[in-house]
Amino acid sequence: MEIVYVYVKKRSEFGKQCNFTDRQAELNIDIPPNPELAELYVERNPVDTGIQCSTSMSEHEANTERIEMETRGVNHIEGGWPKDVNPQELEQTIRFRKKVEKDENYINAITQLGLIMEHCIKQNNAIDIYQEYFDDEDTVEVTEEAPSAKTINVFRDPQEIKRSATHLSWHPDGSRKLAVAYSCLNFQRAPKGMSNDSYIWDLENPNRPEIVLKPSSPVITLEYNPKDSHVLLGGCYNGQIACWDTRKGSQVAELSTVEFSHRDPVYGTIWLQSKTGTECFSASTDGQVMWWDIRKLSEPTEVVIMDITRKEQIENALGAISLEFEATLPTKFMVGTEQGIVVSCNRKAKTSAEKIVCTFSGHHGPIYALQRNPFYPKNFLTVGDWTARIWSEESRESSIMWTKYHMAYLTDGAWSPVRPAVFFTTKMDGTLDVWDFVFKQCDPALSLKVCDEALFCLRVQDNGCFIACGSQLGTTTLLEVSSGLCTLQRNEKNTASSIFERETRREKILEARHREMRLKEKGKSEVKDDELREEETAVDLDELVSKAEEEFFDIIFSELKKKEAEAMKKSKLQQPSLKPEEETEGEEETEVQYQLEGLDEVEEEGSPEETPA
Repeated sequence: MEIVYVYVKKRSEFGKQCNFTDRQAELNIDIPPNPELAELYVERNPVDTGIQCSTSMSEHEANTERIEMETRGVNHIEGGWPKDVNPQELEQTIRFRKKVEKDENYINAITQLGLIMEHCIKQNNAIDIYQEYFDDEDTVEVTEEAPSAKTINVFRDPQEIKRSATHLSWHPDGSRKLAVAYSCLNFQRAPKGMSNDSYIWDLENPNRPEIVLKPSSPVITLEYNPKDSHVLLGGCYNGQIACWDTRKGSQVAELSTVEFSHRDPVYGTIWLQSKTGTECFSASTDGQVMWWDIRKLSEPTEVVIMDITRKEQIENALGAISLEFEATLPTKFMVGTEQGIVVSCNRKAKTSAEKIVCTFSGHHGPIYALQRNPFYPKNFLTVGDWTARIWSEESRESSIMWTKYHMAYLTDGAWSPVRPAVFFTTKMDGTLDVWDFVFKQCDPALSLKVCDEALFCLRVQDNGCFIACGSQLGTTTLLEVSSGLCTLQRNEKNTASSIFERETRREKILEARHREMRLKEKGKSEVKDDELREEETAVDLDELVSKAEEEFFDIIFSELKKKEAEAMKKSKLQQPSLKPEEETEGEEETEVQYQLEGLDEVEEEGSPEETPA
């Protein structure tokens, strides 16, 4: 007997998702206790049982067959035409198609194939294999979790004389290793017997470093080569550039010559995105940025002097202390200086003076960190003095966003590689601040006290989950942030972009307003200068008139005196027989006359209205 069951459901009803509904509980079976069953058992007292504190683990193995995959391509070329038909001629092909369509075999084949095609189309319309069952449900926002961070590991400097951890670099493959540069930045205050070694740590073994790097001078900056994880680049305290190959051991593989190296400590080194993977550049407080090829470190391939006056004088150069290079902008690079100025440069400029494009000034001290936003490269972060600032290349006069002025000095900062609105800063009081300006702009979203001494450097892993912080005593702390800080939020890119654009527009409006005010003040100052000049010219005219009057009256009085003297001589010649007593009396009378005339002259000078025209 054949068992047959007819399905009454439609084909489209099979495989649908489950729809759950709320309903009251129902009692299906109720089994009351039976006291008679207790007589079949004997109570065991006392009972000995073993207890295992650790969880019991089980191991299962599954062996699956490996499937070899093979890729094949299909190239379809129009064909099947008879020899007497040219497929390039439209008239011949139309004539042949009409001839074939009239053939009975063609009509029968089309009707048979049409049924199969109809069945396939109906089947596709009945079931949507790409249907998302639960796409209507709202996704849970990750930001509901409070931001937090926890310490994963601590790597301490194994040397007895402690040094500062000045720079960190993650291993490019898997980030399971961390290179730490150790040095003492106090000028001529390094204690005797201080080691120059730097280390590469394995994240799972904090007890001892995996590799020891032995430079000739303390290393300030250390960078992994992104194309070759065995090669590291270091900038030394004496200005030299060192290169290590971990396959060859702890000693330096390549070292630049002292004559062609920097004159001050090298504070920044960055690998360039090149075909060979051997090009890099460095910056120092001697005011020079140098390009190198590690295959030939005897001398730099190019040198740019950070003289913003564009005179290329090393005496006027600004000391470089931080570098920024974005692979998507291969010709541009940025330099943070000791004077608080960011210098934007173009490497491919024709002349050395044109390589310095523009400057951004806003910090009161050295710029210790400079980094472009990984999602929006035209916006970049600077850390210096007591603030962290976000800039836009379109607004050069001032930053578009900045943090409040902290009580402690800021030492380093970096963007999150996975979230465009999150960045991290370290301070001299040992605090790590996590900023999320979409969530909060005035205060950090998370402030964590990492250690008691000052934090000098930080570096974020590529996945954004782990942060390494180096301290003044050489302690490197590895932190793991919560999932909300390392997971891209919904619409975060659009929100961050709108915030950047809004703040850039605001700064542009303010800059235009300031320019107008400066022009008005300049116009007012020019008007005041003109008025002062007019007053000075008026004063000068009065002085000239008075001087001319004095000279005029002096000439007149001198002429009058001459005439009187001549008259006196004539009178003396006419009266020669006068007695001496009379002569003396006459002289006295003339003196009295002269005195009276002098008084008249004073009165005339005091009253200019009575002066003769």
